[in-house]
Amino acid sequence: MNTSMDIKNTLKIIGPGIAVAATGVGAGDMVAAAIAGSKYGMAVAWAAIVGSILKFALSEGLARWQLGNGEPILHGWIKYLGKPVKYYFFIYLLIWTVVVSGALIVGCGMAAHALFPSLSVTVWGIIHAIITYLFVHWGKYERFESVMKILIGLMFLSFIGTAFTIQNPLVVFKETVFNMAIPEGSGKFLLGVIGGVGGTLTLLSYGYWIKEKKWEKPEDLEKVHIDLFIGYLLTGIFGFSIIVLASKALLGGGIEIKGNQGVIQMANMLEGDLGSAGKYIFIIGFWAATFTSSIGVWQSIPYVFCDFISTNWPDKREAILSTDSKWYKGYLIYITLASIPLLFFQKPVLVIIIYSVIGAMFMPFLAGTLLYMNSKSEWVGQKLVNKIPSTVVLVIALLLFGYLSYESLLRAISKI
Repeated sequence: MNTSMDIKNTLKIIGPGIAVAATGVGAGDMVAAAIAGSKYGMAVAWAAIVGSILKFALSEGLARWQLGNGEPILHGWIKYLGKPVKYYFFIYLLIWTVVVSGALIVGCGMAAHALFPSLSVTVWGIIHAIITYLFVHWGKYERFESVMKILIGLMFLSFIGTAFTIQNPLVVFKETVFNMAIPEGSGKFLLGVIGGVGGTLTLLSYGYWIKEKKWEKPEDLEKVHIDLFIGYLLTGIFGFSIIVLASKALLGGGIEIKGNQGVIQMANMLEGDLGSAGKYIFIIGFWAATFTSSIGVWQSIPYVFCDFISTNWPDKREAILSTDSKWYKGYLIYITLASIPLLFFQKPVLVIIIYSVIGAMFMPFLAGTLLYMNSKSEWVGQKLVNKIPSTVVLVIALLLFGYLSYESLLRAISKI
């Protein structure tokens, strides 16, 4: 009886962590995991778990700041680090919205086209952009959270089901534990899996979603831990499952995976092991992953924009942050309209270069500021300051994402 009550209480608690994890697991993360699995097999499966731990630490740090300080990290950056951060962030936000929203509906369009080829990728992409806009425009947070739980359940059944259909779980466990390695030449692929591409601004969403849950006091940190643990546990399992599938279908075959289309290609390769039904179950999981990212971005990024605007009028913050405010509705329209042109054109090179240069510093900046700002007991309270485990993981995140930023900057410069 107590166990049943505990499960019910846990199900009531979880929500924002599921949402932020599902928003972060987009097509890019799947491609990175597929590439790593196709080249190095189960030897690199551990990287998916490490990536989840790092993202857990960053999201937990954001929550501790907000619970202790009473305001989102964005306000803390502007208040304690100055206006240059404010303007850098605003430019990044506008460009990030164009690039990421466009990539998301392309991914949705590809997945839907693979399931129903009578409509083109472009048409399916536009349909998804419109559906996502209408869902967020008319829906409240509670409905959004419920849909995210359903879709992440669909992802779980799809990826875990297909992975363990073609590979015995006991064999997977043995190969993972006894074959863990950093194969020669695997560095950049491992970093891609660990860092993912679904993080960045989407991590800030967690602060606004826990506000919707009324988690506003230091005592709510236990709920945050349960919520994020479950969300990022699922994230790690998803990445792990993709590596299992890529290892089985592509390892040693000399097949190169590139972009969202590569994931569809992998589904076709898996058909021999899974049959037609298994192939389409996998593609449904891919669609669920891209669509959850879409509705997560459409729902949360207007909050980030509104919070930025509210720094100019602090006394009107609550009204500006409302999903009914003109600022929220306006940015929701911007996301939708900004996403569609990328269905018709290749991503503009100049936009991508600016995005890479500005965005490269975001994740190390986030890790670094959490290390600094959450170490101040006068800002977050003694109960919520960084403890040794948090500090160690945040330092690792800072170093890792700092290196990824360096690599991203080099790639951007090479295109100039």
